[in-house]
This record gives sequence, structure tokens and C-alpha cells, in this order.
Amino acid sequence: MGPHGLRAGVMAKDNGGSSGWMQFVREMLRTDIYKRSQGRLVRQFTCLAIWAAFVLMAWRAYPTLTIDWHLSSMTAYTVSGILLVVGLWLGFRIVNLASFADFLIAVEAEMNKVSWPSRTELIRASMVVIILMFGLMIVLYAYDVGLTVFLQAIGVVYRPQAPTGLTP
Repeated sequence: MGPHGLRAGVMAKDNGGSSGWMQFVREMLRTDIYKRSQGRLVRQFTCLAIWAAFVLMAWRAYPTLTIDWHLSSMTAYTVSGILLVVGLWLGFRIVNLASFADFLIAVEAEMNKVSWPSRTELIRASMVVIILMFGLMIVLYAYDVGLTVFLQAIGVVYRPQAPTGLTP
């Protein structure tokens, strides 16, 4: 033990005495945009993806609440609406959390460094992949048919017999 007490106490950040949960709630209630001009495109698409997930969740919540939980239509609309509004706010706030926003800014910076193929290179590479997939499909089908014929010939696998007559 050092002069400051337990090692964990020395290593931990001093957060002003508030718990991590309270810091998270305080961060979720802020309205400012973190580093407004940096990582804009990636943050906007991430926010749109989060919003789309919550829109789908709210859309699917209504039939679940009315059919499975037997709630009234008005209650189901209210719960779905609250879920939608909370999701839209969370999407906006999550992409503005300092640590997550810094990650998205770094992602956009790295994506700008990528050497993207030209259109002709992309088409050529795609055609190679598609042709190889069809070739592999044909080879695997031939192996399957050949192995089935071989196993039927040695009596390991029996061919199902067609029904000869229908009985009531």
C-alpha cells in the first residue's frame, strides 16, 4: 500500500463522487453535439441505423402488445410511441457520447485512407467470385451425386421406394 491508500483507489478516476450510472444519465440528458464537424458522415449513418432499429422495434411492438399481451389499442400505440421517441433520442445521444463519437471519427479517418478499387476492377473481381462460386457449386453437386450413387451401389444407403398403391 502506498501513501494514497489502496491501489484501486489511486488508479481509479476521480469522478466527483457520482456513480457511473448517474454520469450516464447526465450524459443522456445533454443536448449538445460532440465535435460537430468531425466524423459527420459515419455518425449520421450510425444514427440512422439506430433510428431504423427503433422504428422497426416500435412497429413490431404494436401487434405484440395487442395480440400477445391483450392490451388495448390506445395503450399499445402509447407504448410504441414512447419506445419510438426514446429510441430516436438515444440514437442521437449515443453518437454524441465522447468515447463512441471519437471511435466513429477514427473510423471515418481510416475509411478515407482506404484505396478503393475502380469500377472495372470491382466488376472484374466480382465476376471472378461469382464464377468460382458457381464452379464450386457444380463440383460439390457432382461429389454429392457420385457419393450417393456409390453408397447406394454398396448398400449403405437405400433408395426410397415409390408407393405402389394408395390405401384408405
